[in-house]
Amino acid sequence: MEIVEAVAGGFERAARAHDMEQSVYGLDALDELRLHPLIVAALRDAGFGVWPEQRYPSDRMGRRSKSLGKRCDLVLTPDGRPLLEPEAERTLFGDDQAVPLEAAYWLEVKTVAQFTIDGPFARYSAELLSPVSQDIRKLSGDRLIFHAGLLLVLFTADRSTAEHDLGAWESRCLDRGYPVAPPLVRHIPIADRLGNAHLAVALYPVRRL
Repeated sequence: MEIVEAVAGGFERAARAHDMEQSVYGLDALDELRLHPLIVAALRDAGFGVWPEQRYPSDRMGRRSKSLGKRCDLVLTPDGRPLLEPEAERTLFGDDQAVPLEAAYWLEVKTVAQFTIDGPFARYSAELLSPVSQDIRKLSGDRLIFHAGLLLVLFTADRSTAEHDLGAWESRCLDRGYPVAPPLVRHIPIADRLGNAHLAVALYPVRRL
C-alpha cells in the first residue's frame, strides 16, 4: 500500500500546485514519460530507493552489454538502498547494503487519459488493454522476479468511469489468464481542464507464472 499512497500523495501535491498557479493545463496534459519524474520523486520522498529503466534480470544473463535487453520502468528497494549490480558482486565495487535483483520490487507504469489536449482520446481503450497486458507478460514471465506490480495511472471524466474501466480491465486480464491480483487503488479528484476530472492510481500485484 505504501507505493500507492506515495504516488497518489505526489500527484495530489502536484495537482494542488497547478491549481495554485492557475495553470492552463494540469497533470493530465503530461505524457507518460513526463509523469515518470513525478512518480520517481514521490517514491523517493517516501523512502524508497528508485532505479529507473533497469534491464530485466533474465535479460542480463549472458549479456555483458548494458544496452541490450528489455527494461523495466522502475525498480524499488527499501530504505533507499542501492540495487545490486550482479557483475559487481564479490568485487571491490560491491556494496553490502545493496538489494539483490530478486529481492527488489519491479514496477511497470502505464498512464492513459480519456481526454487529451486534442480532445477525446480515440485510442483510450486500445492503449488501456494492449501495451498494459504486454507489461504483465514481461513481469510474470521473468523467472528471476519474485516481487512485481503494474502501476496504472488513469485520467477519466469521473470516478464512476475510472471504477468501471479498472474493473473491466481486470476482468479482461483474468479472462485471458494474466496473473494479476486485486488492485490497491487511490481516487483523486482533479480540476477539469481537458475533460478529465478524476485521477485513479491503481497498483496490480503481478504473480510469477
